[in-house]
Amino acid sequence: MPAVDKLLLEEALQDSPQTRSLLSVFEEDAGTLTDYTNQLLQAMQRVYGAQNEMCLATQQLSRQLLAYERQNFALGKGDEEVISTLHYFSKVVDELNGLHTELAKQLADTMVLPVIQFREKDLTEVSTLKDLFGLASNEHDLSMAKYSRLPKKKENERVKTEVVKEVAAARRKQHLSSLQYYCALNALQFRKRAAMMEPLIGFAHGQINFFKRGAEMFSKSMDGFLSSVTDMVQSVELEAEADKMRVSQQELLSVSESVYTPDIDVATAQINRNLMQKTGYLNLRNKTGLVTTTWERLYFFTQGGNLMCQPRGAVAGGLIQDLDNCSVMAVDCEDRRYCFQISMPSGKPGIILQAESRKEYEEWICAINNISRQIYLTDNPEAVAIKLNQTALQAVTPITSFGKKQESSSSSQNIKNSDTGNDKVVPRATASIPETEELIAPGTPIQFDIVLPATEFLDQNRSGRRTNPFGETEDDSFPEAEDSLLQQMFIVRFLGSMAVKTDSTTEVIYEAMRQVLAARAIHNIFRMTESHLMVTSQTLSTLTTGPFELTSVTQFAAHQENKRLVGFVIRVPESTGEESLSTYIFESNSEGEKICYAINLGKEIIEVQKDPEALARLMLSVPLTNDGKYVLLTDRADDTGGSPSETRGAESEA
Repeated sequence: MPAVDKLLLEEALQDSPQTRSLLSVFEEDAGTLTDYTNQLLQAMQRVYGAQNEMCLATQQLSRQLLAYERQNFALGKGDEEVISTLHYFSKVVDELNGLHTELAKQLADTMVLPVIQFREKDLTEVSTLKDLFGLASNEHDLSMAKYSRLPKKKENERVKTEVVKEVAAARRKQHLSSLQYYCALNALQFRKRAAMMEPLIGFAHGQINFFKRGAEMFSKSMDGFLSSVTDMVQSVELEAEADKMRVSQQELLSVSESVYTPDIDVATAQINRNLMQKTGYLNLRNKTGLVTTTWERLYFFTQGGNLMCQPRGAVAGGLIQDLDNCSVMAVDCEDRRYCFQISMPSGKPGIILQAESRKEYEEWICAINNISRQIYLTDNPEAVAIKLNQTALQAVTPITSFGKKQESSSSSQNIKNSDTGNDKVVPRATASIPETEELIAPGTPIQFDIVLPATEFLDQNRSGRRTNPFGETEDDSFPEAEDSLLQQMFIVRFLGSMAVKTDSTTEVIYEAMRQVLAARAIHNIFRMTESHLMVTSQTLSTLTTGPFELTSVTQFAAHQENKRLVGFVIRVPESTGEESLSTYIFESNSEGEKICYAINLGKEIIEVQKDPEALARLMLSVPLTNDGKYVLLTDRADDTGGSPSETRGAESEA
């Protein structure tokens, strides 16, 4: 007998769209079976009604045959032979009437009754359980919506506890109703085969018995056929399968309370930071107006470098956002917990999502970070993710010594001169790479940016002037830029700063980048403040770190692989007479080489500022665009792959 499709009871708690889609197939099958059963029952009731009518007809025929004798015919001669013949036929009809009566009773018991029982018991049970499952699902959705709106204030712990208990109870109720519903649908797949066969077997047996007792009209081959059909029906192991489902149901219901609780203790939750794929329900923030928003609970999953979304009951998911080279950070949104935002590679804000627990929140952020680095394209993505996370862990673990890093091919070369005759962009790296302890002391604290993203907005608008929506600022934001020969603005995000031991090599900047990024990954610090970096011929300043004299910038470099990372070393005199060294790390919307070029040009202007002729020669060496602006970094398709739009963003007015 062919295998029977079944719903997996283990997937009842997850309630994924795939399970709901498969459930809809079973529900459609049950609905079709119900319609067919009703039509079949009508046809069988018609047969039973016809058989009852046959009984009444033969009974009436027998009485009518006997009534011939009592008729007062005017010409009644020779009727004795007819009357005796009719008496004989009356006895035959009476015997036949007995056979029809017995057949009608047998059809009622073996043909009509099983179909009625199948409809009233199995199909009605499935319909009732479907309604209960729908009510339980609605209650669970309402409780999850109420839970998702919980504020983060500690004084609401009592409300939070009540809501969590309500969610757990609703989830348990949904789990129980789904298990019962799935079991009924699975049993229906077994039962419907027997339900279709049993009435026909009863009908056939009744007809055979009827004709065998009346006349030999059915051959023995029919008996063999019916025997084989009976054996096939009896081979359906309904009872054994029902026992297995009952045992499985009890095992699934004996899980711990943590399975139903949405936000378990963070200390006991095991967070997997090496995920390359992630699935689960998230709340998606949708803007419905200028200031109004709605949150929709949807099922999300990753597929390669794409984030997909699949509404409940849909056959397949749709693309929400491309995750390659994107960025993800935690955000505060409408006083909701566990919110994070996925931004475009260009820095443009994307969608905002909310997870239901701290564990899901951190695993989603880690998975999106891993996917955005395109680790999934490697031969062994999981091994690469584990290696990167182990490297990040070592970067913030104080140890006595570090192995020497392999000398990269790019560290021994200066950035190539542009076609316009620029002499140099960044300082040359030293030939020998020092020990890590010689660059940064082990255990050096890292200062992350703790300024909220709105702070800069408030600072810029405190005077009541309108902020340019295209990322540019007014001259009042950087008063030190006035009357400066060089003015260059870059949009950056501050990643962190830390004290260093030396400024003799750019390796100290690369090591600081590694430790800052690793520390952010280990401690789940994903929020970054977007600011503006102003490079002039006197200062280097941001709204986050404050102005620095350009002469105090002793080293600056861009990351050799991630071109958007840039850092510089500042030498600041202390009150004790000594000098301190600090490294500042930023992520830029444009290439870091452009910032390094601007800093280098500013330092060259300082060197030749007292010599007007040398200054004129320097400024003449900087190329101009058609509108008379200085091009700070020309297009070099072979080296940087910069687009014309990036070049236009690096123009400056002299």
